Amino acid sequence: MLPDRAVQAHAEVELRPTAARQATSDQALIERIAAGDKLAMQVLFARHHVRVYRFILRIVKSQTTAEDLISDVFLDVWRQASSFKGESAVSTWLLAIARFKALSKLRRRTEDQLDDDTAATIEDHSDGPEAAVQKKVNGEILQRMLTELSPEHRMIIDLVYYHEKSIEEVAEIVGIPENTVKTRMFYARKRLAEVLAAHGIDRDAV
Repeated sequence: MLPDRAVQAHAEVELRPTAARQATSDQALIERIAAGDKLAMQVLFARHHVRVYRFILRIVKSQTTAEDLISDVFLDVWRQASSFKGESAVSTWLLAIARFKALSKLRRRTEDQLDDDTAATIEDHSDGPEAAVQKKVNGEILQRMLTELSPEHRMIIDLVYYHEKSIEEVAEIVGIPENTVKTRMFYARKRLAEVLAAHGIDRDAV
């Protein structure tokens, strides 16, 4: 079983040959993974699995499904590392794989009950609209506000604020034109501001 973030620092020390011990880049890790380096795979997993898991969870709204899919995502990374061309950030590539698998799972799902409350139990310290108002609202109200956004708008907010992706990177992950990303971002922020205002929270917090 792949390790959690607690082993990342130790594993990276093993990968760093220089006295300066500079952090191994994602690109270098992918190159090592393509060569069959399992330790590099452990470091990449420890570095990215939490954010990728949360991204998947926001789509599928099922903790069990997200846990299954996170394993599938990194299994694909292990198998496909040699095909990575470096034309985008490794994190962008990971989220694109995650999005494809999550949406494919949703298309196959017919009777599973979506758990809308699961995402609210996952702690997230990233900056974004939610972080800006976290001190003013509890998790249940916050989650309810987010669910009032459409799935398309919620995904854009997630990628831009939580994963700090650029418009270009979001377009690549979601598979839509950059102008469409900008349009969805505009309406998502507008809608979220309206929801926040309805809960008595200043729009400037968004």
